[in-house]
Amino acid sequence: MSAAPLVAIIDDDESLRLALVGLVRSLGYEARGFPSADAFVQTGELASYTCIVTDIQMPGMSGIELKEYLAARQIALPVIMITGRPDPTLEEKARASGAAGFLRKPFEANALISYLDSALGTASS
Repeated sequence: MSAAPLVAIIDDDESLRLALVGLVRSLGYEARGFPSADAFVQTGELASYTCIVTDIQMPGMSGIELKEYLAARQIALPVIMITGRPDPTLEEKARASGAAGFLRKPFEANALISYLDSALGTASS
C-alpha cells in the first residue's frame, strides 16, 4: 500500500492553517502546516510533497512567488492558492502562475476538497 499523499498547508493565519491541516487529514491525506512559504522552502523536503495549499499574501515569499520558485527548480507540484483580499487581479495572477486552484476566503470546505481531489487524482467515483 502506498503512503497517503502529503499536502503542505502554508498560511500565516494560525487558526486557518490548523483548520485546513485538520480538514486535509480528515480526508485521509497527510498534512503539515507552515506559517510561511519561506519556512516551507527551508525544510529542504519539497520533493516529499504531493500538493501545496497556500495563502497568496504572507510576510516574505508570497504564494505566487512560491509557485514561481518551484517552477524555476522544475518542481511540478500542484499549488492551490487562497486569499482573503478582494483584488480581482490576484486570481488572474494565480492562474497565470499555473495554480491548480484559486479560492477566496471565506470558502466552502467542499471547494477545497474538489481542488484537492483534482490535483491529487483522487476524485470520488
